[in-house]
Amino acid sequence: MNASQYAETHEVFNQVPSLDGANLYRLDLPLQEWVARFGGGWGEEQLHAYGALAGGPLMAAGFLANEQKPVLRTHDRYGNRIDQVDFHPAYHELMRTAIEHGLPSLPWTHPVQGANVVRAGLGYLHSQAEAASGCPLTMTFAAVPAIQLQRDVAEKWLPKILATEYDPRNVPMEQKAGVTIGMAMTEKQGGTDVRANTTRAYPVGVGGPGQLYELVGHKWFCSAPMCDAFLTLAQTDKGLTCFLVPRHRPDGSRNQFYIQRLKNKLGNWANASSEIEYRGALAWMLGEEGRGVPTIIEMVAMTRFDCMMGSSSLMRQALTQASHHCANRKVGGRVLAEQPLMQNVLADLALESEAALALTLRMGKALDNPHDEHEAKFARLVTAVGKYWICKRAPEMVAEASECMGGAGYVEETIMPRLYREAPVNSIWEGSGNVQCLDVLRALSKEPGVLDALFHELGDGHGDRALAAHILHLKKAFTDTSDIQYRARQLTEDMAVGLQAKLLLEAGNSAVSDAFISSRIAHKSRVYGTLERGLDVEAVLARSTPAVL
Repeated sequence: MNASQYAETHEVFNQVPSLDGANLYRLDLPLQEWVARFGGGWGEEQLHAYGALAGGPLMAAGFLANEQKPVLRTHDRYGNRIDQVDFHPAYHELMRTAIEHGLPSLPWTHPVQGANVVRAGLGYLHSQAEAASGCPLTMTFAAVPAIQLQRDVAEKWLPKILATEYDPRNVPMEQKAGVTIGMAMTEKQGGTDVRANTTRAYPVGVGGPGQLYELVGHKWFCSAPMCDAFLTLAQTDKGLTCFLVPRHRPDGSRNQFYIQRLKNKLGNWANASSEIEYRGALAWMLGEEGRGVPTIIEMVAMTRFDCMMGSSSLMRQALTQASHHCANRKVGGRVLAEQPLMQNVLADLALESEAALALTLRMGKALDNPHDEHEAKFARLVTAVGKYWICKRAPEMVAEASECMGGAGYVEETIMPRLYREAPVNSIWEGSGNVQCLDVLRALSKEPGVLDALFHELGDGHGDRALAAHILHLKKAFTDTSDIQYRARQLTEDMAVGLQAKLLLEAGNSAVSDAFISSRIAHKSRVYGTLERGLDVEAVLARSTPAVL
């Protein structure tokens, strides 16, 4: 008997072909259509190129950057305090590629119609490969409006913030062609309630906007601590004020900025989040003293928009993995994607993904038209509405997509566990669900015309009886304000779903809009895979399954 014949006990078959190297833009028909619909058609070539990168080398880099988490080195081998975070080279590859392709700068350097839409499309592709690197990219992009408020600071920093060159060295910004910006806002005792911050700012000489201060205090969350400077909040005699804190002082010495430890997070592993202390850290005041929150409000709007984009991206990659698996895996001798119950589930997931993308890119269009009164009011409201709803839907949707893959979706060799760990972060970062819903109420009550802008956008239902009834119900809900805060989540959900339905209906793909309105509005299904009979689920699946690699 030849013992070697027992070395292999079985033939490996019925396995799903690899998606490695797939062009994530080329296989995503909804992304192509919605980008073009909202004015980003001119960026197709750039998006196509980035789709190839995201599905190829960046996807591989994403796995490496998560397997090798960032490490804090507080001291060098001689005992000098250095506060340096070391990253795997794959993380730097992700950052370099994104910055060279303009992800943190495109709408500022190329302010044309569709610029925010194209940038969102690029970020949507990038985050499918690795979402954690999106944190410093987002903050670098979103810091621009706050820094622009201070001309002298902007003249020094903006050219390097908007440069398409990545330089991760821990050296003064004067020695770099490009820089990144982080953020340090929340403190132990306050969290979201930044007005409870205790960090103090003391003027070095003459105080006021653009002047130098020294900051003393702590921050419980500082994102991306190896950035070159950080937007932060500190108290002055006039109240909470915004500052820019560089890692190095103008003379080249290190700033009094100390990393206490890195956060051990549920997900978002490739990105370093930290606790820090300011021990006399030099900083420039940005904007009016005592007006720190209004100074950074545009930054918050931009980062919340990217939360929408990031969660939509996670959902799309989860759908891609699940639909690809089911299109190539047989159970009981039949391909999974051809079995009616699985078709119901996959089509339902595809609806969720496309609706999230549609609302996100509609927001991009609003950001591209800040001087249009309707678009400005739409953006003010829907930044919070979309951030709440899309980010809230992501964890459940990713979990269902993982289940479609069975045990294969539960092992680290696939991307699904990473997507699942990542999914909750956007719902927490930049204000949790309750914060978003309260912001919705604030916008509706304190900013004239916002509610009118919402119903102008929703219209009359566009001939769909279920959507028309939904809009009428929503109007009636706003006539009773007695317990409106108690109902804020339901109202925000109804706004989000109504807007998504309207966008899908206007786009003209009846298979998608009919199924979405039927399940989300007419019958309000709560579990994926409960679509009504008579819907064209095969057309929905054909639109979303990555058949062309």
